[in-house]
Amino acid sequence: MACCDDPTEPKKIDRRELIRVQEQYGELVRDLLTDDPEKVTLKLLNSTNAYLTELAALNAHHASVRLRAIGLLEKSSLSVLQRIIEKEPESEFGLAAKSRLEQVGD
Repeated sequence: MACCDDPTEPKKIDRRELIRVQEQYGELVRDLLTDDPEKVTLKLLNSTNAYLTELAALNAHHASVRLRAIGLLEKSSLSVLQRIIEKEPESEFGLAAKSRLEQVGD
């Protein structure tokens, strides 16, 4: 018998956690197929991590999603805001990034 966890062994997932994740995935697919994908994406954006928010700010398909993501960026994402400003200085995204940079830069 081993006294400790073996780091070479794959971690076992709790069956309840697996069921919860499967239900979330099923609900997401259902929402994407039956609702407006833009609204679904905006809803998901509120609970995503910083990396995915940065990706959305840079590349989201819907303008509303990009603008919302830009508005959610924090101080740790200053380089992303700078990239948007440099890439699209006069677009609505560049202007939103400038505004957000002023807010989080203080």
